[in-house]
Amino acid sequence: MIKQLLVVCICLLSLGAVAQRGTATPYSFYGLGTLNLKGTVENRSMGGISVYLDSIHMNLRNPASYVGKNVEGFPFDNESRPVKFTVAGTFSNTNLKSNSGEAQTGTAIFDYIAMSIPVGRFGFGMGLLPLTTVGYKLDDVDDNGDLINRYSGEGGLNRIFLGMGYQITKGLSAGVDVTYNWGNIENNAVAFAYSADGDLAQFQTYEDSRSELRGLKLNFGLAYKTMISERLELSATATYSPISDLSSDNERTLASVLYNRDLDVLTVINSIDVDLESEGLQSTDLKIPSRISLGAGIGRPQHWFVGAEYTFQNTSEFSNPFYGNQATAFENASQFSVGGFIIPKYNAFSGYYKRVVYRAGFNFSNTGIVIKDESINEFGISFGLGLPLGARELFSNANIGFEYGQRGTTNQNLIQENFFTLNLSLSLNSRWFKQRKYN
Repeated sequence: MIKQLLVVCICLLSLGAVAQRGTATPYSFYGLGTLNLKGTVENRSMGGISVYLDSIHMNLRNPASYVGKNVEGFPFDNESRPVKFTVAGTFSNTNLKSNSGEAQTGTAIFDYIAMSIPVGRFGFGMGLLPLTTVGYKLDDVDDNGDLINRYSGEGGLNRIFLGMGYQITKGLSAGVDVTYNWGNIENNAVAFAYSADGDLAQFQTYEDSRSELRGLKLNFGLAYKTMISERLELSATATYSPISDLSSDNERTLASVLYNRDLDVLTVINSIDVDLESEGLQSTDLKIPSRISLGAGIGRPQHWFVGAEYTFQNTSEFSNPFYGNQATAFENASQFSVGGFIIPKYNAFSGYYKRVVYRAGFNFSNTGIVIKDESINEFGISFGLGLPLGARELFSNANIGFEYGQRGTTNQNLIQENFFTLNLSLSLNSRWFKQRKYN
C-alpha cells in the first residue's frame, strides 16, 4: 500500500512540474472553457463511453459505480471489494489551421485523482479534478500583415466531489455526487493603432477581464447489470445532472500600454478600473446547463464488451452577461459514443499480453457553440491498453490511451483543430478489510 501511494505522489509531482495550461484552443474562450471531464482514461480509450462498470476501476461519470459489486466470487474470492485509487494526466499536441495559416501547440495537464471505498451495500467516492480550462492566444492581422488585435486567456474551473452509491438489488445500483466547483477565468484584449503612414502608434489600448467563480452541482446515476444468457451480460446506465447556479465576481481594467515589437512585451502606462457595479456586472449568476446520458452494452464478463452512449446537454440555457458578444450563440450540445474492450485471457498464468486489456472506440459531438452561424463539431477515434501491475489478486493496472480528433471548421475564417492526445493513468486497488481464514 505504501509503495502504491508513493507511485501516486511521484506521478502528481511529475505532472505538476510540466503542466502550464490544460488547453491551447481558441474555442476555450467561449462558455467556461474546454471541458476536461470526459471520463477516466479507460472511458476515453473506448470512445468516451462510461457504460461498463466493474469492481476494479473507478468511473467518475456515474456515482452508481462506487458500489462495485463482485461477480460470483470473482475476482476477490467472495471477500471484501477493494479500495480503489486512480490518478491521471494528459499530454496533447494540436495543429491549428485557418484560411490564413497554420500553427502547432502542445499542452500537459493533471486530469484527476480519486478514491472509492466500498462499505457493505454502500460505496463512497471522492476526488479532485480540473473541470474546464481556458488557454489561448490569437493575433488578428490585416491584409498587410499588421497586427490589429490580440486576444489571450487563461484559467478554468476545478471540481472537488463527494459521492455515495447504494446497491438496491443484485443487479441495480444508484448513486449521487455532490460537487463544489470553483476557479477563475481571465481574458485579455489589445487593440493596436497605427498612424496614417502605417507606423505603430505610441500607445495601445488594453482590456483585462477577470471572474472568480464558485457553485454547487449534483449528479445522479443508475446502473443495471443482468445475465441474459449463460455467457452474455447486459449493462445499462443513466446519469442526470440538473441545472445549477454558478456565482461570478467580476473585475475589468482598461489601460494604455507600450508595445515592444522586438521583445513582444506589453508595458502598462496607466490603468483604470471599470465601474461594473453601475452596469450590474460586478456580481453575476451563470446557469450550468442540465445534462443527461443514457448508455447500454453487452459482453462476456472478463472477456469482452461493446457499448454505446448518448449524452445531451441543454447548452442553449447557458449565458454569461459579463463576456457576451454578438458573433456567438449557444445551442443544445450532444455526443454519441461507441466503444469496447477485449481481454484475451484474464486469468492466464503465463503470457503477460494475454491479460492486457485492449480498448478502442469513437465519438462524434456537437459542442453547443455557434460562431458566425457555424456549429462547432468534434470527432475523435481512440484506442488504449490496460497493463496489469502488482499482485494478480488485486488487478491493479496502468492505462495508456491515445486519441486523434478534429474540432471546428475553417468556414467563416474560423479555426480547425486537429489534435492528438496521450492519456496516462494508474488504477490501484488495495484490500483494507481482509477476512482471516485461519486463527
